Formats: sequence, C-alpha cells, structure tokens
Amino acid sequence: MSVSSLKNRPNELESDPLYQQRVDLAAAFRWTARLGMHESVANHFSLAVSDDGTTFLVNPSGRHFSRIRASELLLLDANDDTTMDQPNAPDRTAWAIHGAMHRKLPQARCLLHVHPKYVTALAGLKDSSMPPIDQNTARFYGRVAIDDGYGGMGLGQEAERLTSTLGNKSILLMGNHGVMVTANSVAQAFDELYYYERACETLITALSSGRELRIMSPEIASLTAQQWIDYPKGAEPHFDAIKEILDAEEPEYRT
Repeated sequence: MSVSSLKNRPNELESDPLYQQRVDLAAAFRWTARLGMHESVANHFSLAVSDDGTTFLVNPSGRHFSRIRASELLLLDANDDTTMDQPNAPDRTAWAIHGAMHRKLPQARCLLHVHPKYVTALAGLKDSSMPPIDQNTARFYGRVAIDDGYGGMGLGQEAERLTSTLGNKSILLMGNHGVMVTANSVAQAFDELYYYERACETLITALSSGRELRIMSPEIASLTAQQWIDYPKGAEPHFDAIKEILDAEEPEYRT
C-alpha cells in the first residue's frame, strides 16, 4: 500500500481536524519501536490538542508501538473522572501520569514516556546527573529534572508528585524508572528523546571504561546547550525524514 492509495481511507478519518496530530504521534510510536526504545506493550505517548492542554491523544491499552495507527489513538479529557470506567479505557498508569501532567502543565503539549536501555541504566545510578562530555550530553546541561523519590508504579499520588518534580524543566529523569520528555510538538519531543537516549548511551559507555571523564567547563556546557536550542529547525527535518521512510515502508500508520 502506498501513501497515494491512502486517499481511499475512511472519510471520518480524513475529515478529522486532528488527523495530522494523529499521524505525527503514530509515526513517533512506530519509530520508537524501530529503535528498540519501547518496552513490551507498556509506555505511553500523548499529545494535547486543546488550548488548555486537558484534551489529549494517547495510545490504547495493550497495543504494540510498532502497530499503532493514527485512527487508534484515544482522545481523552484529563478532567473526566469516568475515563477508566469506559470500555476503551487507557492503561491505568497512562491515565494517571499523562492525565495529571496535561491537567497541570499546559505548556507541555507532547509527553513521551519510555524506559529505554541507557536512560534506564542512568536512572538506576545513585547519581543520575549527566556530566557534559560531548555535544549530545551538553545539549541537556541544566535542562533535566531528576526524580529521586520513586514510590512505585505511576498511580495516584505518584503521578501528581512526578508532575510537581518536572516543574519548569522539559525532561524528567525518573529515578528507578525511565524518562518523561515534554515539548511543544511531537517532532520536538521525539528529537529530544532520541538525543537524550544517545547521550545516555555515550555516558554509560564512557563510565564503563573506568577512566576519568573529560568534562566540559560550565561555561562551554551552557554555550553548547544554548546552541542546540538556537539551532534552526533541528527537529522538523529529523521527524520529516522519519515519516518519509514510514510512508515508503509502512504507510498504514497513517490510517
């Protein structure tokens, strides 16, 4: 099936005002699976689609990242207390964590929560900070909130606590758990997730050598982090290239 053949997709999907947001989020799921950053049928991505951030798309419970389609994404209201009583209820931890964050952090439009290999290794260290030892690790200098109060699965008060811990940062390294990346768009959030896992891989690999790290000065690390922020249109070409590959190889993600 080609992208052009998708013109015959169901009318209700084609006319959905959220269609492009659905496509972008579905693409993020598919590519995360290709990179092996997913975990079984767990982990969750969500995207706010209302001005106040409380209406959001999220993956359905039990659906593998590599099979998610745009039409399957659930549209939820973070203020609807009956959500978990409905037939198509999301995963309990997805509702607890993402619902709390979308209620309280309207600036965090896209939320990507996973347990990738190297991020989770860093989350398991007593010191989960990331010293700036290369361009990728320096990208996150001063930008990551570290949660060291793990209290079990992300339900109830744990979800509320995680939201408070993130505060005005854009990335939450969840000690003993994984990571939550937030951004204004799917493209930006995915780019951040990709580079954060790469940065963690570099750090864990360097630490495994047992040799002393070559750490940048705070001045150079801050400069490099700002240069990443100021770099023009860094995330969009990355994500457009991902969708181009998906369009050629598994275009059904758009349906």
